[in-house]
Amino acid sequence: MSLPKLIPSSISDHMNKLFVNAVRFVALILLQIMVLNHIRIGGYVNPYVYPLFVLLLPFTFPGWLLLIVGFLLGFTMDLMMSTPGLHTAATVWMAFMRAPIIRLASGRPLPENADEPSVSQLGGYWFLTYSISLITLHHLALFLLESFSTDQIGSSLYRTLLSVPVSEMLILLLVYLFRPTKKR
Repeated sequence: MSLPKLIPSSISDHMNKLFVNAVRFVALILLQIMVLNHIRIGGYVNPYVYPLFVLLLPFTFPGWLLLIVGFLLGFTMDLMMSTPGLHTAATVWMAFMRAPIIRLASGRPLPENADEPSVSQLGGYWFLTYSISLITLHHLALFLLESFSTDQIGSSLYRTLLSVPVSEMLILLLVYLFRPTKKR
């Protein structure tokens, strides 16, 4: 005799996804603050992986909520790094540009047969195009706002050009290390 289910499966699925995303939010912030913020190669390369949280949110995530989550993520980073508004602005900009980048990468508003942007559901090339585009937008906004000078545009572009590949390699490493295992 089996016990009756106390929680319907759809509610438990939502709770599971909420828990996974909450853990991902905290883990990425801790990784960024405790490890990656101490890496600065030659004064130009600054790896940032915390935007991966926004990258991995489901496609059906409402746009208004995506902007709020982007704000909270960036604001948390600003509080931890004492950078008033820089990460908030860059992360909200990235969250705002997510839907157009998905449309460009997929050729349609939402990819078919996928509920979240992942390598396992959409393939490596699609995810690479999607993530590089959004990480470039994030880093460019962050470095331009950080310098906030027309004299420093070249330096900001150079920092973006050097930091995006390092950030992207770390993001791909995290995505492949922590990808969900297939159920048998």
